[in-house]
Amino acid sequence: MNKTVLEQKQNIVSEIQGKFTNSGSTVVAEYRGLSVAEVTELRRSLRAEGVEMKVYKNTLASRAAEAAGFTELQEQLTGPNALAFGTDETTAARIMAQFAKKHKALILKGGIVEGKVVDQATIKELSNLPNREGMLSMFLSVLNAPISSFARAINAVAEQRGGAPAEGTTEETAAEAAA
Repeated sequence: MNKTVLEQKQNIVSEIQGKFTNSGSTVVAEYRGLSVAEVTELRRSLRAEGVEMKVYKNTLASRAAEAAGFTELQEQLTGPNALAFGTDETTAARIMAQFAKKHKALILKGGIVEGKVVDQATIKELSNLPNREGMLSMFLSVLNAPISSFARAINAVAEQRGGAPAEGTTEETAAEAAA
């Protein structure tokens, strides 16, 4: 084998290894049976959410998985596979699962999430979770609920005592005053 070809393969293995370890999640999916237009559509939807999809030779991906400490992933690296590398734990799984519902030829096999190799069922569970912004929004609404309730209680007490809240007082200003 030519020395430059070997170096190229070693560079690809280290590139894949870096993606395995630095990505928030990696999804392995078999894309056999998808048309070029469908694969392009999938790549476009993934790219719009900051997810990169690559197709590597299984032998190189398998070596990278072993080097990164994900030997269990090697079982999933058979057949024509696409690897989707997400910046967070849910985006790649969510987009790939949505696409797989419309295009039965795309088969989710598993992947890596939070440094652990996961199976197809875990990837499907992750696909039901909202993205990071959605989770933060839900978290903030949970944090905001007690403050809003407190502000409503203050307004109710003020109204019962016969004094209306001061002009310009809203739930937000009452909550700010309480804080």
